[in-house]
Amino acid sequence: MDKSARDHRDAAEGDARSQSARCAVLTVSDTRTLETDGSGALIIDVLEKAGHAVTARGIVRDEPADIGAWLDAQLAAGKAQVILTTGGTGVAKRDSTIDVVRTRIESELEGFGELFRMLSYEEVGAAAMLSRATAGTARRSDGSRVLIFAMPGSRNAVETAMHKLIAPELSHLVWETVRV
Repeated sequence: MDKSARDHRDAAEGDARSQSARCAVLTVSDTRTLETDGSGALIIDVLEKAGHAVTARGIVRDEPADIGAWLDAQLAAGKAQVILTTGGTGVAKRDSTIDVVRTRIESELEGFGELFRMLSYEEVGAAAMLSRATAGTARRSDGSRVLIFAMPGSRNAVETAMHKLIAPELSHLVWETVRV
């Protein structure tokens, strides 16, 4: 890592270490309930163990209008700094999460999807290309930014995304997002 990147990282980590994120968690599924939603429960468990707070949890059917309404309600409420979704990220006809999320993202974090698929490839091989997992920032009406992560619905995929990508960087990402 070059000196400027190291200096930036050191400055960010000094402030970011204590940055607790307020997070909303959405599961997109036609079949899961709060009792059977292992992926949503895993997201919440990882967030809370890392010192972050969960401000909302929801489950909606894989219908664009339902996904959009839930996301818009969270953006309007102004509580969550991060929205994490699980489910509906594949290429099947009913997988509409990514299409809805992308209409709200103004700045995509391409590296999240790229790294997620790379890590997934190590676990599931070429099937990793079926995931359209993505992340980025959306803007609220007051101009503040919110991070959105869209992960697959499988518990193994969520575990990979949360443990290897999101949890290690979430405080830093929130620091970068809210400080500007």
